[in-house]
Amino acid sequence: MNILFKNIFSVRTVLNCVFCLFFCFTLSAQELFEEEPDSIPPEVDRIYRRGLDFLVKTQTAKGYWQDTYGQQPAVVGLAVLAMLAYGDDPNTGPYSVPIKRGINFILENQNKQSGYIENSMYNHGFGALALAEAYGMVNDDRIGPALKKAVDLILVSQMKNPFGAWRYSPESTDADTTVTGCEMVALFAAKNAGINVPDEAISKGLRFFEICQNPDGGIGYTGRDAGNGPRTAIGSLVLALAKKKNSPNYQIANRFLANAMREQTYYHYYLYYAAQSHFHASKKSWQDWNRINIKSLSVSQGQSGAWEGPFGATFSTAASLLSLALNYRYLPIYER
Repeated sequence: MNILFKNIFSVRTVLNCVFCLFFCFTLSAQELFEEEPDSIPPEVDRIYRRGLDFLVKTQTAKGYWQDTYGQQPAVVGLAVLAMLAYGDDPNTGPYSVPIKRGINFILENQNKQSGYIENSMYNHGFGALALAEAYGMVNDDRIGPALKKAVDLILVSQMKNPFGAWRYSPESTDADTTVTGCEMVALFAAKNAGINVPDEAISKGLRFFEICQNPDGGIGYTGRDAGNGPRTAIGSLVLALAKKKNSPNYQIANRFLANAMREQTYYHYYLYYAAQSHFHASKKSWQDWNRINIKSLSVSQGQSGAWEGPFGATFSTAASLLSLALNYRYLPIYER
């Protein structure tokens, strides 16, 4: 099957029809103009399909990738999300087999008793996020129970943590904003999927970001140390998903991001979160950032369709694609 062509009866086609019907009948002309999604630049589709082509060609039969980070559930989860985000039917479309292989790898690396995915809370958080976004989309009866166990572990870990947040292991007694952001986004996605997530768990996580935020809006790592782009983008996203856009913390975080230099050390990690942060900030913020991102990724994409970085081609490619995926907006977590 040629992965560069989509089935005309894909999820994308169905969703587009539903979207149009819904808005035509429920919005006034002015509201329709304001809410109409941007058209997808042709360059995005070309870049995106080349990146997916690389991921499909290099995935092993076991569902992981050969580079070091590509063998971890977190990166496999991000690659699965990049495929789901393109909008083709995940059960019968051109990416159905790679998606199911990736989901199977995550499930096989989950402890059946504790629900812990692999050996770090990074793997657990991104793995849980992939399960949450796949739940209800991918026909696999194992996903729901596995997601519930993964969420329960996140919640129990938080209850044991003095900061009401997370770090590298479920037993950690310290916390940082990168792991905490990862777990919170997974909780938001699980909640969207119908899994019970107590409001108090969200409130505790938000309080940790508040104590790590500097007066200039930048968010530190384990406290009010120097803020940077990736961590502040994570904090901004978490506040947006919690519907706290009117809060002072959200406003000053976005002001910090507007003036922050584009991250270089953790470049593709930054792209993944910054895209979502700008998307929630405002239509103009998203359009301006997206225009630059498309141009940059078009130039840096390799002949194979991959992007290279210090964490391997699989991670760099998946994160880059997900920073572009907001042009499509098929993932539930990508809703405003």
